[in-house]
Amino acid sequence: MRRLLYDLAALIARLVLGVVFIAHGWQKLSSGGIDATTAGFATMGVPMPRVAATFAILVELGGGILLLLGLLTPLVGFLIAVDMLGAFIFAHMGKGVFVSEGGFELVGALGSAALLLAAGGAGRFSLDHLIFGRRRDRLRETEHPPAYVPPIAAEPLPRISPATERPQPPQQPPTERPQPPPTAEQPQPPATERPGPPAPPSGPRTEPPDAEPPPR
Repeated sequence: MRRLLYDLAALIARLVLGVVFIAHGWQKLSSGGIDATTAGFATMGVPMPRVAATFAILVELGGGILLLLGLLTPLVGFLIAVDMLGAFIFAHMGKGVFVSEGGFELVGALGSAALLLAAGGAGRFSLDHLIFGRRRDRLRETEHPPAYVPPIAAEPLPRISPATERPQPPQQPPTERPQPPPTAEQPQPPATERPGPPAPPSGPRTEPPDAEPPPR
C-alpha cells in the first residue's frame, strides 16, 4: 500500500514538474534563444554564461519532457536540482523568500521536488520501471532465489476456534489390578487302604476239643 501511494505521488510530481520546466525552457528558447539567455546570465554574473545558458535550456526543456515520460528520472532530477541551485546562488540568494520580491520560493520548491525524484525514482508508472525495473527484478531473483519451503510448513494446519472446541477430559493412566500372590500347593495325604477281612488259615480245620460232634 505504501509503495502504491509513492507511485501515485511520484507520477503527479513528475507531471507537474515536467510541465513547469518545459514552459521555462521553451520561454528561454523562444525569447531570443541562447544568445539572449547568455546575455542575461552575463548580467547576473554567472561564470561561462554561454555554457550555463545552453545547460539551462537543455535541462529545463529536455528534462521536462523526460519527467513526463518517467525516463532517466534519477539523472534528470539531479540535473534539474543543480540548475535550480545555480539559479538560487546567482539570482535569488539574499532577496528573501517570496517570488514577488525576487526570493527563492519557486526555485527552492522546484529543486527540492526534483531532488526527491532523483533519490526515490519515478515509481512504477514510468518508462524507467518498464525498461529497467523488470530487468532489475529478474536479476534480483537470480541472485537471491526464494528459499525452499517444505510442503508441510507451507500449508498451515486447520485452526479450531476456542468457542467450538470441546474440552477433552484428562486421560488417566490405566490401573492394573493386583494379582493374588501364588499359593503353595498343599500336600495331599497318601491314600490309605482299608483292611479287609482276615484270610482263613490254611491247612485242615481243627475243632476245639470240647466241641460236640454234630448230630447225625
